[in-house]
Amino acid sequence: MRIERRLSNTFKEFAASGKAGGIILILCTLISLGIANSPAGGAYLGFWHAHIAGLSIEHWINDALMAVFFLLIGLELERELYNGELSEFRNALLPMLAATGGIAVPALIHFGLNGGTPTQAGAGIPMATDIAFALGVLALLGSRVPASLKVFLTALAVMDDLGAIVVIGLFYTSDLSFLYLSGALAVFACLVAMNRLMRVMALLPYLLGGALMWFFMLKSGVHATIAGVLLAFAIPYSARQDDEQSPSHRLEHALHKPVTFLILPIFALANTGIVIGSGWASELLTSNSLGIMLGLVAGKPVGIFLFSFAAVSLGLCRLPLDLAWRHVLGAGLLGGIGFTMSIFIANLAFPGQPEAVNASKMAILLASLIAGVVGFAWLKAMGSPTVSDTDPDTLDLEAEETR
Repeated sequence: MRIERRLSNTFKEFAASGKAGGIILILCTLISLGIANSPAGGAYLGFWHAHIAGLSIEHWINDALMAVFFLLIGLELERELYNGELSEFRNALLPMLAATGGIAVPALIHFGLNGGTPTQAGAGIPMATDIAFALGVLALLGSRVPASLKVFLTALAVMDDLGAIVVIGLFYTSDLSFLYLSGALAVFACLVAMNRLMRVMALLPYLLGGALMWFFMLKSGVHATIAGVLLAFAIPYSARQDDEQSPSHRLEHALHKPVTFLILPIFALANTGIVIGSGWASELLTSNSLGIMLGLVAGKPVGIFLFSFAAVSLGLCRLPLDLAWRHVLGAGLLGGIGFTMSIFIANLAFPGQPEAVNASKMAILLASLIAGVVGFAWLKAMGSPTVSDTDPDTLDLEAEETR
């Protein structure tokens, strides 16, 4: 029989919003670049560095608003672990190993070019994949690509972001305060107890506790956005796929549009105000910029493809029936779209070094553009299922072989 993927309504909404959200992010980036390089550039950049309540506006965006973005990522990851592609270990293993390759190979490429230099900290920059942009490009292809490719890329990007979150927590932490970190973890433990022991189903207590946990995390030296991920796993979740009234489902549904159409565009405006000077071309030839671009454009597809191929060849897992290796390569190419997460890590990698951050962002934008265009062109030309991929008799035969 024909194999069909039944995608949840939440996933359909996630993919659909990514298409529109990606367009908005591109427009915001172009606007920010245009203003930053106009006569009003000084005032524009100065606005983001103006201080409110002890923090710059850019700091509030990157530490507070982006915590909400990380909360949405955490809720998405939780849903995938319970009901999605990651809910069964054998299904989860392929995108999990693919994400591992997509993290390790780009980081090794950057480290190979920058190890032992002041820009070594940038090794985490090409590790990340922008979910919104990657799915947005895939959405432009519509039914011309297999449904399983959308599921695979989503699971891959979620695991990729989880890896990036772990890297941020472990390697981009400064002046660690165990007192405040203990306070954050204590709040998290209380929220988990409210969920597991007291069965509190109202969202407000969790949101208030999450705000307190965010404050403690901010003071601890661990990046405050980690509080968003922890909060996601403290909020009650129902494993029933049709339970749309669970607090986790309601919050995820409520956050999609604000994150897609407000938080990420504001992040793009605040973080892509790159001043393109006369020596911009030479900046792209530095070891840091080359490490970022090669990591995203080449390292991502190579790592994702090779780790996937090795896992299937060793019999650890198998490709979905409607996917071929050309589709996996296409997903790897789109995985090179770093944008949001890569820019976010660039800010953490080079604190107090605006020139290094500026050059890194320029490399990220160029590499993400190349990865998106090449990935789209490849899948448009090669991504359509062949007769053998979709023929019912072939799928029945393959299904019998796997049994």
